[in-house]
Amino acid sequence: MPRAVAYYRVSTQRQGRSGLGIEAQRAAVARFAEAEGMIILQEFTEVETGKGADALDRRPQLTAALALARQLKCPVVVAKLDRLSRDVAFIAGLMVQRVPFIVAELGADADPFMLHLYAALAEKERRLISERTKAALASRKTTGIKLGNPTNTAEAAARGRKISIREADRFAKTVLPIITSIQQSGITSLRGLAIALNNRGVRTARNGQWQVSNVRNILARQASANLLL
Repeated sequence: MPRAVAYYRVSTQRQGRSGLGIEAQRAAVARFAEAEGMIILQEFTEVETGKGADALDRRPQLTAALALARQLKCPVVVAKLDRLSRDVAFIAGLMVQRVPFIVAELGADADPFMLHLYAALAEKERRLISERTKAALASRKTTGIKLGNPTNTAEAAARGRKISIREADRFAKTVLPIITSIQQSGITSLRGLAIALNNRGVRTARNGQWQVSNVRNILARQASANLLL
């Protein structure tokens, strides 16, 4: 029976747009593995953006998944290609790691050439979105609309706080289903939850290890904000 290592990723900035949370990725990979008669040996979970030339350096869970897959001589399975990256150069860099990747959405027959093509299309789409956004902002500027507000620092700070709160709420919504799943397995103490999250490879919002205080903050945010799972 074939074996594989699973890798899941969400980005706090792109989570809402993607609509593909960790649990949804896990379910997609599980369905694929069952259909292919494949055993998932270990799962790695990351909360980190896929952008930037140093993206791999900022994704220790992906590095760990690659190392284990190389050691076991098995592929890494992801739910969608963009869970690796939308950047062609990054995908190409992963290919030289000599660890095969399987994208559940594309099927087991998608070879590296196909993955490059899909990555190129995704990168092109991202570039077009960026260009359209810049064009729209430039158009608004020509009509006399002032972009930004450098003089009103208090208002800018307030907006910054609102954005931080939204990002924190979004991250909480990402990990709360995992915490609930752990609680349903019988682990309810804060320390036990922190250990279980670390064992699952889930990272904190700042890409660190879970501590009791991190779990307490997430649960407190759920209670105060009435976050919906």
